[in-house]
Amino acid sequence: MKKKTFGLLLITLAMAALLAIPFIRTPQAKAGPLPSSGYTVLSPITHGNLTIFPVVAATTHDTRAFLTLDEGLRSGEVVVTEAGQITPLVRRRPGYPVPNRREGAEVNRLVLVNNSERPLILLAGEIVTGGKQDRVIGKGRIVPAHSDPLDLSVFCVEPGRWTATSAKFNALEVQMAQPSVRARAMAARDQQQVWVEVNKSASAMAKAVPEAAAGDLRGTSSYARVMSNEEVKRQVDAVAAPVTRSYEGVIRKLRDQNAVGVVVAVNGQIVWADIFAGPGLLEKYWPKLVRSYAAEALTARARAARASVRDAQEFLDSFDGTRQTVETEPGVFRHTEIVGAGFHAFQLTSLLPKTGFDIHFSKMAE
Repeated sequence: MKKKTFGLLLITLAMAALLAIPFIRTPQAKAGPLPSSGYTVLSPITHGNLTIFPVVAATTHDTRAFLTLDEGLRSGEVVVTEAGQITPLVRRRPGYPVPNRREGAEVNRLVLVNNSERPLILLAGEIVTGGKQDRVIGKGRIVPAHSDPLDLSVFCVEPGRWTATSAKFNALEVQMAQPSVRARAMAARDQQQVWVEVNKSASAMAKAVPEAAAGDLRGTSSYARVMSNEEVKRQVDAVAAPVTRSYEGVIRKLRDQNAVGVVVAVNGQIVWADIFAGPGLLEKYWPKLVRSYAAEALTARARAARASVRDAQEFLDSFDGTRQTVETEPGVFRHTEIVGAGFHAFQLTSLLPKTGFDIHFSKMAE
């Protein structure tokens, strides 16, 4: 009887162990994507207090039909001007009157015309310099080919100037706005908060460079000029260059795995993610993005902790939102904002013919 009881006990324990196996979690070098995301976070690249996690996708899309702001401004096919100078941009169409000239430029308004044969992608965080002030684009969108004049949602990143230095606007090709500045424009949508963040960044950069160069930084209120300063560029490059070399080495090895973006950590904390429709679009924006991440790391110096692959994957996959706002231009694009516990996410989807996919996705920790 005792032997029978003991045998039953062994069988019971064995079955319990087998049932428990699926729930055991073991550390992995790579975290698998959840079905809802389709993205996989890879092992990180770290330099100092900056950590970049490459992201690959299950599927990608061909984005060669789209134009970037840098490409459009360089070619002259895209024109940006102050809102008060709209008339020269309007093409005369038979049977349509030319709109009256609007007097007076405004801090948070610029006008753009896309004269290209290709639709234009505008990403929140891109900086345009010139006019009466430098501005950062506050909301992503797609502008159709041969567009009419379009009001842009922008925020000033140069609070100390309101006089025209140049009638022509150009893109800041050095970098995009760093994540802390982008967040104030995209999520807070508050001009004063943008200015506060710009001033904080400029002050932090002045501390990060040698005293001989710091004086020049203290003498300007322009975020673009601070980031274009030769000593600042040298400091940013010291962080961005090794990350870029490592990243490009990883991407070369993983090109067939469809690298589409990154998750970013500073001081061991996940702060941001940028994901694109395909590798081609990521490659176009990467030089500006990596320098914006490096600038964030320089202006947020602290003891460098480490974020894990699991942390980055969970950040990318978690979308339990409490509020969602959708703006649509029928047949052109859809812009979705998702607010959840501790995060803000933004999704730009192309609705143009033969597309219907997400062009860009960004997520910020709060």
